[in-house]
Amino acid sequence: MKRVARFEKVSLQQFMAGWTDTFGSQDPGGIEQIYDSIRLPRRATAGSAGYDFFAPAAITLKPGETVKVPTGIRVWMEPEWVLKCYPRSGLGFKYRLQLNNTVGIIDSDYYYSDNEGHIFSKLTNDSREGKTVEISAGDGFMQGIFVEYGITLDDCVDNVRNGGFGSTTGQNG
Repeated sequence: MKRVARFEKVSLQQFMAGWTDTFGSQDPGGIEQIYDSIRLPRRATAGSAGYDFFAPAAITLKPGETVKVPTGIRVWMEPEWVLKCYPRSGLGFKYRLQLNNTVGIIDSDYYYSDNEGHIFSKLTNDSREGKTVEISAGDGFMQGIFVEYGITLDDCVDNVRNGGFGSTTGQNG
């Protein structure tokens, strides 16, 4: 098995910035408690492909509601690898919980961004059955799978990333 990546927590300052951007101004001591309880993603079994991401706080989503979750996590990975993120399959199956971008793509160079490569997850409860999704703090809500990728023979990109969502669009016209 190839070992190609390492999960880390972003700095407390970066987590606080992401948290207040999402949930508004709150008691810094409360945000620090949430930060201290963040668990790094891990696989549940030796045969699991996906690394479970754990909710930093309780999440409740009524049908049609959306929330942006600052995970407090970043990932260093070898070049030519990508982390693909999906909702945990049970949550998707039971509640139609979806990532708003369908599949989250975390590129290897995102680690070096100004925001420390802070991974966010935007979730929507797309239940058609009126089901409310309740995820407790510390419960797995998303899974990430590392995938190796290739490039075309004529690829000559040398641009450098600085940013997150959509930051690489249009750089090569």
